[in-house]
Amino acid sequence: MSDDLEVPIRDESIRLGQLLKLSGLVDDGATAREVIERGLVSVNGEVDTRRGRQVRVGDVVALDGSGSLRVTPGS
Repeated sequence: MSDDLEVPIRDESIRLGQLLKLSGLVDDGATAREVIERGLVSVNGEVDTRRGRQVRVGDVVALDGSGSLRVTPGS
């Protein structure tokens, strides 16, 4: 069983920066950009420095030191 925080999204995908804000892992877009550009964010275990990266349902996103989240389908 996983301890990932589940974050539902309405569409098929969401941009990485938007997901970080939606989940509450960061407070705003500027912070999202900073942590992504610094290489502190991984998607499915691989560091990704693209703020516009499309994250899809089932993906696991981790922010260094802040835990991880799993993207789930919204209603």
